[in-house]
Amino acid sequence: MNFDFSDDLKLLREQARKFLRERCPSSAVRKILEGPEPYDKALWKEIAAMGWTGAAIPEAYGGAGLGHLGLCVLAEELGAALAPVPFSSSIYLASEAIMAGGSEAQKKAWLPKLASGEAIGTLAIAEGPGKADLRKLRTTFRGGVLSGEKLPVPDGDVADVAVVAAQGERGITLAIVDLHGPGVTREVVETIDPSRSHARIGFNGASAEPLGASGDGERLLRRVQDRAAVLFAFEQVGGAQRSLEMARDYALQRYAFGRPIGSFQAIKHKLADVYVATELARSNAYYGAWALGRDAPELPLAAAAARISASEAYFLAAKENIQVHGGMGYTWEFDCHLYYRRAKLLSLALGSTRVWKDRLITQLETANAPR
Repeated sequence: MNFDFSDDLKLLREQARKFLRERCPSSAVRKILEGPEPYDKALWKEIAAMGWTGAAIPEAYGGAGLGHLGLCVLAEELGAALAPVPFSSSIYLASEAIMAGGSEAQKKAWLPKLASGEAIGTLAIAEGPGKADLRKLRTTFRGGVLSGEKLPVPDGDVADVAVVAAQGERGITLAIVDLHGPGVTREVVETIDPSRSHARIGFNGASAEPLGASGDGERLLRRVQDRAAVLFAFEQVGGAQRSLEMARDYALQRYAFGRPIGSFQAIKHKLADVYVATELARSNAYYGAWALGRDAPELPLAAAAARISASEAYFLAAKENIQVHGGMGYTWEFDCHLYYRRAKLLSLALGSTRVWKDRLITQLETANAPR
């Protein structure tokens, strides 16, 4: 079985890599990190103009129709560049949720805007620190009215539409809400990575529509999370690979005792460990891409494996990148901390690694249960 990408998708990868190297150097990331803007608006417009935001959205709804494999390729390059844009919130989460559970009217209303980058979307689940337990949600959705508070919401300060998990009349329900409507308040919150903004969103009797059937929210949410987990995994693999390359390049350039530090066994072992972890994560991500592209029954298992290995690989790569750089790696002037910040942020984007390990165990038990 061949899990590699086609020649067309490899060409897409090279084009995306070249574009991001020119338009998204670390100085562009630092500009958002240190400045008042929540994201790089000019970069976002260019990305949307190239059709990246509509990569996996069907052409009938204004998308490019490249499919999820094309989106995986783009996600890896965006992760390597640390692109400071609301791509994951709008495309991996909101768009996937609307495609999975939206009515025809909702798809026609929002997918073309999300595909063109005209609108930004997000998914609001958590209601504070710690594990997001759906059984303990305090946000309610009844009679078309949404009440409660969500925190933190990725790109919630700039999003135009949100898919919100809430307690409905028949259990957990997803609701779609226009964030510019009455009854919605927003407040920016600080995170470890200011280049990706987050917000506290309050709903005080906000008008909303159900996304999918009432009480079907948990099933829909799991489907969206499984699909997003694969896409986030590619973004994490891209960041891990770039961290490894940074560490390798520095180890070859930095001399100590008359020789490159990369010639010392301790540094070799660090780089080897990162390489092995990154390649394992890449393998799991490719398996996840195969399952996602085919909507295969193995997707929940593949998504959990990809999510876990990519989160662990990215954190290891970012941490060891700092260590290889030594004292300089801890300074603001070096870019090591940019990848460390993003690694930590993405590891919590869909729930912690522990949550996904529990999912993986459940999937393995189900797959191996006697029939």
